[in-house]
Amino acid sequence: METTTIVLIVISVFVVVLILWIIGVFNGLIVKRNRYKNAFSQIDVQLKRRYDLIPNLVETAKGYMKHEQETLEKVIMARAAATGALQNAAADPTSPNLMKQLASAEGSLTSALSRLMVVVEQYPDLKANQNMLLLQEELTSTENKVAFARQAFNDAVMLYNNGRETFPANIVAGMFNFAAAASFEIADPMEKQAPKVHF
Repeated sequence: METTTIVLIVISVFVVVLILWIIGVFNGLIVKRNRYKNAFSQIDVQLKRRYDLIPNLVETAKGYMKHEQETLEKVIMARAAATGALQNAAADPTSPNLMKQLASAEGSLTSALSRLMVVVEQYPDLKANQNMLLLQEELTSTENKVAFARQAFNDAVMLYNNGRETFPANIVAGMFNFAAAASFEIADPMEKQAPKVHF
C-alpha cells in the first residue's frame, strides 16, 4: 500500500512538473513571438515615414525634371507596391511569404529611389534646391532608422526561432504549432544599399 502511494505521489509530482514546464516554455515562446511582432511594428513606423517623404521628393523634383517623367512614375509605382506589401506584412508579420514580398517591394523601391537620385545629380538647380536638400537629408535619416529597425526585428526573429528550435522546447513548439518566423532581408546585394544622396 505504501509503495503504491509513493509511486502515485512521484507520478503526480512528475506530471505537475511536466505541466509547469510546458506552460513555461509555451509562455516563453509567446513572449518571443510578441517581441518580434513588436519589432516589426517599429519597421512599419519607419517605412510609413519613408513612404510619406517620397511624394514630396517627387513633387519637388517634378518641376525641374520635365523630361524624366518615367523615372518619377517608377518611384511612385514602386512606392505604391511597397505600401501594399507593408500593409499585408503588418497584418501578419509571421508569414514568410509576406515578408519576402515586402523585402522584394522594398528592394524595388530602393532601386527606383537610387535611379532618381542619379537623375537629380544631372540637374544643378534641383540639387541646390533647399526643399530637395531637406528631403534628401530626411530620407537618408529615415533609411538609417529603417536599417536599425530591420536589424532589431531580425534579432528578435532569430531569438524566437532559436527558442522554438532548441530541444526540448521544440517539442512544445511542435505541439502548439509555433511556426518559424522569417527575417526581413533584402535579397539582391545591390538593393541592400540605401539610396546614395549627394549634396
